[in-house]
Amino acid sequence: MTIKHIYLFLLLTLSANINSQTVYPKITGYFGIMHPITTISNEQTNVNFRDYYAVGFPTGINIWKNQKIGFSFEVVPNIRVQGGSDKVSNLLFHPGVLVALGNGYTFAGRAAFESGGRYGFTPVINKTIIKSENCSYFAALPLPIRFGNDHPATFTVGFQFGIAF
Repeated sequence: MTIKHIYLFLLLTLSANINSQTVYPKITGYFGIMHPITTISNEQTNVNFRDYYAVGFPTGINIWKNQKIGFSFEVVPNIRVQGGSDKVSNLLFHPGVLVALGNGYTFAGRAAFESGGRYGFTPVINKTIIKSENCSYFAALPLPIRFGNDHPATFTVGFQFGIAF
């Protein structure tokens, strides 16, 4: 082996290690599908898939400051199908903080501002299920709490899955 070969080998080895390190801030995007399962208030309990079908399409950008903490901004158009009629029922603006919990888990604490006049917050537990070089697939448990617009406070349990890139 010549000096030239050793130099080339070291250059390739070092550059591979440099490229594998994550540089912060790190920006990722994602798209998902969110199904609210049940919504509870002091007046009633509504169950999705029974009398209506509701679905949301969360789309967002995450900006990780470092390995542990980041900021996220999400927009969620919601569609409701009931009695042969369907429409975009609400648009949700959903900024929040991200906290990496380890082992592929992330906590998102989000403020919630709905175009329908409701507001509140949404704690979310997210788990990366499959991670590849170009994208990752995740599942999440959003727990929206909403107030306002002359309606009783509500608590919802949902299920979300999606892809991050």
